[in-house]
Amino acid sequence: MEALAGARLHTPEGIVAGRALLLAEGTIRDIVSDDAIPVGARVTRLEGGTLAAGFIDLQVNGGGGVMFNDAPGVEAIAAIGRAHRAFGTTGFLPTYISGPRAGMERAVTAAREALDAGVLGVLGIHFEGPHLNPARRGAHDAGAIRPVGEGDLALLASLGTGRTLVTLAPECVAAADIAALAAQGVVVAAGHSEADAETMRVAAEHGLSGVTHLFNAMGPLHHREPGTAGAALADDRLACGIVVDGAHVHRDMVRLAWRAKPGGKLFLVSDAMAPVGAPSGATAPVGAPPVDAFRLGGEMVRIEEGCLRTDDGRLAGSLLTMSRAVRNCVAWAGIPLEEALAMAAAWPADFLGVAESRGRLAPGLRADLVWLDDALRVRATWIGGDRTDASEGR
Repeated sequence: MEALAGARLHTPEGIVAGRALLLAEGTIRDIVSDDAIPVGARVTRLEGGTLAAGFIDLQVNGGGGVMFNDAPGVEAIAAIGRAHRAFGTTGFLPTYISGPRAGMERAVTAAREALDAGVLGVLGIHFEGPHLNPARRGAHDAGAIRPVGEGDLALLASLGTGRTLVTLAPECVAAADIAALAAQGVVVAAGHSEADAETMRVAAEHGLSGVTHLFNAMGPLHHREPGTAGAALADDRLACGIVVDGAHVHRDMVRLAWRAKPGGKLFLVSDAMAPVGAPSGATAPVGAPPVDAFRLGGEMVRIEEGCLRTDDGRLAGSLLTMSRAVRNCVAWAGIPLEEALAMAAAWPADFLGVAESRGRLAPGLRADLVWLDDALRVRATWIGGDRTDASEGR
């Protein structure tokens, strides 16, 4: 048994000091006071900071110089996971952006094989599209967006293991199709959508449970027409992912969303692309070639003033990491640290349906952990109890 001591612990009851986390066989066994560490336990003394549940990112398009769409294979998933682990992410969904059916089939196979092979961190797959509203496509390839056709629902629900998240536009997909996906265990979210409040309400009644990157690529909030964003804020059944990088959503709107949604219903996502964790981009070398520009569908995406944009100026994913999202929540959105950490771990775990195994520091859960210094930069992570040191905090 190992005892991690010397750092504050982010527990479901809040952030506490003077406690130690007991680990054995990749699992959290207990939380005890420092003077109650069992005799014979191997004590690892951490140098202050905060020990929390590892971050869970449900929208990871790429990292380490790799885009999942470009190389939907086990190696790509592993490379993406390694890149994001340096920023505290211990669980993630590789995200396949609207593309051809053959690519979707390869992506499902890759995710299934990665899960079977025990690739660290992978939890399943996220299909962002292709059943979106073309008017709100953002940086998605217009030629890849299409209505639901024969066999599409079966493909979206075909992973057979792990968890599947599907982003779709409720006004473009029949409520019965949403219900069919939900009945097969697929988590369904609205995104790239102009659904009005009534359409969102009906979709929620048929199994819609969330919203992808709140405020972005969706009908805006208006005092006479709530739009997709207003419906997302008002409906307590819907959990909302949000990209807190300062470019996708203004800090005041982040604060508004945090105040509007009940506890547990607003969580962080990175929407990260290939440059994150590559030597050029987010500055965490993992042995990948520099990435300053890449192709998404038929368009070039470039780094411009800390953002990713197409040639005509549209945002195209992000350079955000989960650790930076936590720091941003605390530093300029006024969100307490304990809630920002929950937004990065416990609440996405709840939304995805994996809270029985991860997302919190609690006995019986996996020892997926992140150690942050006092500046909230990552010092180390643990996945299944195995530690990897990180350079972000040094």
